[in-house]
Amino acid sequence: MSSHRSYTPTRVGPPPAPSRNGRRAAMLRILGVLLILFSCTQLPPLLVDLYYGDGAWRGFLFALLITLSCGLLTWLPVRDAREELQIRDGYLITALFWIVLGSFGSIPFLLIDNPDMGWADALFESVSGISTTGATVLTGLDQLPRAVLYYRHQLQWFGGMGIIVLAVAIMPMLGIGGMQLYRAEMPGPLKEQKLSPRIAETAKTLWLLYCGLTLVCALAYWAAGMSLFDAIGHSFSTIAIGGFSTHDASIGYFDSPLIELICMFFLVISGINFGLHFLAWRRRSLSHYLRDAECRSYLLLLLAVFVICTATLILHRHYEHPLESIRYAAFMVVSIATTTGFGLADFSTWPTLLPYLLLCTTFIGACAGSTGGGMKVMRILLVYRQGLREFQRLLHPNGVFSVKLGRRQVPDRVVESVWGFCSIYLVTFVVLLLVLLALGVDQLTAFSALASCMNNLGPALGEAALHYANLSAGAKLVLSLAMVLGRLEVFSLLILLSPAFWRF
Repeated sequence: MSSHRSYTPTRVGPPPAPSRNGRRAAMLRILGVLLILFSCTQLPPLLVDLYYGDGAWRGFLFALLITLSCGLLTWLPVRDAREELQIRDGYLITALFWIVLGSFGSIPFLLIDNPDMGWADALFESVSGISTTGATVLTGLDQLPRAVLYYRHQLQWFGGMGIIVLAVAIMPMLGIGGMQLYRAEMPGPLKEQKLSPRIAETAKTLWLLYCGLTLVCALAYWAAGMSLFDAIGHSFSTIAIGGFSTHDASIGYFDSPLIELICMFFLVISGINFGLHFLAWRRRSLSHYLRDAECRSYLLLLLAVFVICTATLILHRHYEHPLESIRYAAFMVVSIATTTGFGLADFSTWPTLLPYLLLCTTFIGACAGSTGGGMKVMRILLVYRQGLREFQRLLHPNGVFSVKLGRRQVPDRVVESVWGFCSIYLVTFVVLLLVLLALGVDQLTAFSALASCMNNLGPALGEAALHYANLSAGAKLVLSLAMVLGRLEVFSLLILLSPAFWRF
C-alpha cells in the first residue's frame, strides 16, 4: 500500500499588506483606549473638590462618565482588531486624538457653574491647557474652585510630554506597535533617535524623567514657601512649560526671589532635550550638556536676550533700582523664551523693542525633544548653518561643504526637511494672521496672539495682554487651531490635508 502525505505549500514573498478596514479598526481601537484612559484623569480633580468642598465635583463626575462611555462605544466594536499600523496611521491618530482630547477636556468647564463658560471659551481653555500654551480666558483665579485650578494644571502636565507617548508605553499590551505614534508625536527633526532600543522602553524612560523632575520641582516649591496645593500645581505647569497659575498675579503673587530662582532653574532644565537628561542620569555626568551644539546655542540665546533686556531696562530707568531690572529681566526672559508664559512683570509695557524682542524669541523656542514650543533651537541652528554653507558655496563654487551639528554631519535630507518645515510654518502663520484680521482683530493683537498661540506661549500684546476673553468666538477657534498646529509642529496636522495622504 502506498501512503500519501499531505502538505501545505510554503508561501514565498512578502507578507500581505494590512487591509484598509483592518487598519481603520485598529485606529479606532487605539482612540477608544486613549479616551478611556483620559476619562480616568477626571478622578483627581473630583477628589480634590470633595476634599475642599467647593461643589464642582458633579461636573467632573459627568465628564468622566461621558468620556468613558464614548471611549467604550469606540473600543468595544473593534476590540479584537490587531492590524499593524503604518506611518500615515500614526499621524492621523495623533491629530485626531489631540482634537478629540481638546474637545472632551472642555466638558468640565461647560458643566461647572464657576466659572460660567460658553463652548468657545471652554474649548479654548482646554486646548490651551493640553497644548501647554497657557493662554487663558479666565479672570479671578483666586476665587475659582480648587478643583478647577488643579484641572487646568493637570491638563498641561499631561500635554507636556504628550499623552500619546504615555499610550505608546502600553501599546505592547494592546498588541499594536507604537513607533508610528511616537514619530508623529515627538518634536524635532531627528525623530529616528531613540533612548533605548524598544519604543515602549523609550516612552517609559521619558515619563520616569518627567515624573522625577515634577516631584523634585514640587518639593522645591514647597520648601521655598508655597502651599502644597500651589507647589503641586506650579510644578505641573513648570515642567510642562505651560504657564498656568493658581493666582491672577502668577509667580508674582508670591513675591519671592527664591521661588523665582527655582522656577527659572526648572524652566531652563525643561527646555533642554530630555535625551540629554537621560544621558546625564545614566552616565552620572553633566559634560555632554555643553558638548551638545543645540544646548549651547539655547543657553547662549537666553544669556544674550537677558543682557539686552537688562541693559535696556537700566538705561531707560524703567525700574527704580538696577537690581529690580536684573531680577525682572532674568525671569521674564526665561519664561518667555522657553514659551512658558509665567508672569512676574507686564513685559508689554517695557520700553522700545523689548516686547517684540521677547515675542520673537518664542519663534525659536526651546530645544527639540523638550516640552517647550516654537520652531525649536535645532531647526533655527540648522537654518543658520545652511545659510553659512550657501555663503561658502558662493565664494567657492567648486567646493564641497557639509552642515554639521557639533562633530556630527547632518544629512541633506534632514536639512531639506527643516527648510520645508520653516516654509510651511511661516505660510501657515501668514494665512491664519489674515483670517484673524478678517475677523476684526486689530493688527497688534492678531500678530502677537497668533505668535503666542502657535508657539505655545500664552501671553500676548494688545487686547490679549492680560487674557483672551475679549476676543470673538471665531478668533478663539482660530487660535485654538493654532495651538494644536504648534503642538503637533504643523506637519503632523497639515499632512492630513494632502490628497496623497488619503490614497490608502
